[in-house]
Amino acid sequence: MTALQKKPRLDTELLRARLKLKAYASEKKLLLTSGVLASTLFLSAGSFMPLPTIPTHQTTSISAQQSLAMSLGTILPPVGDWQLDNEKEKKISELIKKSFGVNARAELEGNRLNNSYGRMGAEQHLARFPGDVVENMALGLGGCGYVGDFEVEKYYVAVQTLYLPDWKERLKYYVGWYRFRKMVIVNPANGKVMVTAVADAGPSWWTGKHFGGSPEVMKYLGIDYGQQNHPVVLFFLDDPEGKVPLGPIEYNIEKQI
Repeated sequence: MTALQKKPRLDTELLRARLKLKAYASEKKLLLTSGVLASTLFLSAGSFMPLPTIPTHQTTSISAQQSLAMSLGTILPPVGDWQLDNEKEKKISELIKKSFGVNARAELEGNRLNNSYGRMGAEQHLARFPGDVVENMALGLGGCGYVGDFEVEKYYVAVQTLYLPDWKERLKYYVGWYRFRKMVIVNPANGKVMVTAVADAGPSWWTGKHFGGSPEVMKYLGIDYGQQNHPVVLFFLDDPEGKVPLGPIEYNIEKQI
């Protein structure tokens, strides 16, 4: 019950409100120029009409995630068949671009991982600096040494650089190129997308996993359950100007800008 409905008779305030509402209703159509609108417009003491609302980032992101997940379901091969051909990789890149406005590539500057689709497993926190101590931290340093940056450590991934065909021959080049390289991860089951940075090498092939993710990465993607060994798509981020930050992407970056 509203305040107007509770009063047994019209008083001065009620009469003034009704007159104001009548004049308001005769004006031209409202323009939705604000992101925050009144949720209802009272037409009488006992009825109301909802006003249209502008979608928020959250609403947009949920729709984009669902659409991406459905589309990936028609492109990705069955679980266990981890090889993507060039056509599938191109389609996935186009989907990510359309949904979230970022350039994700299976190959960048002539470099590619042995897998751009595979299982991701849980990793531990990495040391950011000498003497760093946090809960659930790896005993040794990651493949990139001390991480240094809080955001990088929070949103890091491990990739199997050590299994690249020419890893030994191009060791110096690869170490420099992959260190803190930005990557785009997609959970095909729910369409969640985030930008991460390479900070470790692995996992070992005998684990059955192709990539590793920090505790925060696993949690956001929704794969921190069971054996924490779930399929993801992992592409390079083509972001030469460094405009795309690390972390979850929950709206179309291009449209937002």
